[in-house]
Amino acid sequence: MQAIHKGVTTVQQSANSPDPRKRRRYSLLSMLRHREIVFALGSGLLMLIAWGVGSFSQTISVLLYIAAYAMGGFLKAKEGLETLIKERDLDVNLLMIAAALGAASIGYWNEGAMLIFIFALSGALESFASERSHKDISELISLKPETAMKVGQDGMKVVAVEELVIGDLLLVKPGEVIPADGLVRSGGSAVNQATITGESIPVDKEIGDSVFAGTLNGEGALYVEVTSPAEGTLFAKIIALVEQAQNETPESQRFIKRLEGIYAKVVVAATAALIVLAPILLGWSWSFTFYKAMVFLVVASPCALVSSVMPAMLSAMSKSARKGVLFKGGAHMDNLGNTKVVAFDKTGTLTAGQPVVTELFVADGYDRLEVLTACASAESLSEHPLARAIVNKAAAEGLQLKAAEDMRAITGWGIEARVDGQLWRIGKADEHDAAMPAALLERLKILAAEGNTVSLILQDNNYVGLIALQDIIRPQAVAAISKLREMGITTVMLTGDRGGTAEAVARAAGVDQVFGDLLPEDKVNHVKNLRTKHGHIVMVGDGVNDAPALAAATVGIAMGGGGTGAALEVADVVLMNDNLEMVAETVALARRAGKIVKQNLIFAACIILMLIVGNFAQGISLPLGVVGHEGSTLLVILNGLRLLR
Repeated sequence: MQAIHKGVTTVQQSANSPDPRKRRRYSLLSMLRHREIVFALGSGLLMLIAWGVGSFSQTISVLLYIAAYAMGGFLKAKEGLETLIKERDLDVNLLMIAAALGAASIGYWNEGAMLIFIFALSGALESFASERSHKDISELISLKPETAMKVGQDGMKVVAVEELVIGDLLLVKPGEVIPADGLVRSGGSAVNQATITGESIPVDKEIGDSVFAGTLNGEGALYVEVTSPAEGTLFAKIIALVEQAQNETPESQRFIKRLEGIYAKVVVAATAALIVLAPILLGWSWSFTFYKAMVFLVVASPCALVSSVMPAMLSAMSKSARKGVLFKGGAHMDNLGNTKVVAFDKTGTLTAGQPVVTELFVADGYDRLEVLTACASAESLSEHPLARAIVNKAAAEGLQLKAAEDMRAITGWGIEARVDGQLWRIGKADEHDAAMPAALLERLKILAAEGNTVSLILQDNNYVGLIALQDIIRPQAVAAISKLREMGITTVMLTGDRGGTAEAVARAAGVDQVFGDLLPEDKVNHVKNLRTKHGHIVMVGDGVNDAPALAAATVGIAMGGGGTGAALEVADVVLMNDNLEMVAETVALARRAGKIVKQNLIFAACIILMLIVGNFAQGISLPLGVVGHEGSTLLVILNGLRLLR
């Protein structure tokens, strides 16, 4: 603490002050991200000017159209050529460029420019959906602290975050980003944790509270002891999740991508066959045939089909991210929508993972507060979770603890210690204890049946009472289970806890099925059996022992706030704020995304079929074909973006 006071007098410039070079770098990146929409709108503007100039000068009009083609088609042509060269495959980009150039070759400059403009605009909208899907979390990267104010015996100094080690003491001034995960050792402040947990309201932090790297300190100064190296912070894990999510696509999109290559080849072959065979077999003129072929090339291209999946999935991921639910990839959003069963771990997932005293039952002739004081005094020397729960109960009732002596842990049973010269023992209650008074035995059976862990209290070998403890259910658990049931989803609890306790918690939470006394491998076997029986299954857990089951499930969801590193690493989805109600909400969102994808695919297929039939049955002008085809592409993208609302 001496270092703290010494450091206060030598506070230097803020460790996390904005870097002008960093601001310029992000401005440049922002411009690059928006170049697609700029090029698309520029192409449209040139098209309009060229159309207006056409009545005065055909040469200038053609030059402006060429500029419109170049501005709107450059990025798409580049993508198409890269696919052709690197993957030796055709994609929709080359089809659209070929159709536009074909239209220009027979004098339909305006129609070709319109095709380029609308195609570029639809691509810009899809990129917008992709950017929005990662925006809320990617902003974390710009918040990543690079330096910290380290407090030492010789004062303060600014150090790189990578140099911090566990145990270092840091000063975080008001308005600064907290540079490392740690515990508050001095000071108090409200910390905005929205970047990590999705909570919109700042959380008050006092001595002993945990803080996360990447969160924003409020109006008070905090002295924080580092508890995790830079690469092990929750913040660093989130960035890793985002990077992984950007590289994964849903199965439906992978199918569409495979279909695109085959479909594009078929369209090109059909167009070539039409140009060659129609004049011979149908007697069409070459110019009429080529025009029909260009219309066919436009209306048959799978732009709308290709854009049916990702905008909807990316929008759903973006909406989830804003609420503190991180996906490692769109594939998991796809799978989540098909969920039939959700399995939960008990401790730390359905329950808070922190036992509390639910009842203190004392025998006749003993004072309840005196017994609680003695028990808490004896347990104050222990770090066991049950001991801390008893001490917390005494503190909540305002009791003053007494000095305890000769504390000794009794392996497999409990503890004993002397308080006021008397020997107090608190340990596991046994229903088969023949010496236990009838009143205590009867109450023990009732408490055990309710799912409590019951400890027996003895004073100098006299039976004094029982103290019942229970890991309380999370406040959102009952509502979360109820919402899942309303959606027709079966809920299961898989726990290593004993059967009686597991049954009691399951009844209180409303879980449909419960399996207790499970080892980690047993959980995996149950997950596999449920997956075989029901198909898609989600597993929700937080501990190291849940990691195998999370990996075995179709979708593994980890509790991000209190979850272990192993659980976070293998999970497909992370609940940053540990709100169980978000499980049902996210499943509902995934189902909505799935419905929108189906709507888009059906709509796109129908439009393509209708335009192809119309082109050969009645004849469709190239402008109408462009508007119909690219308009349907814009509609499916906008339909997917609805989820951003």
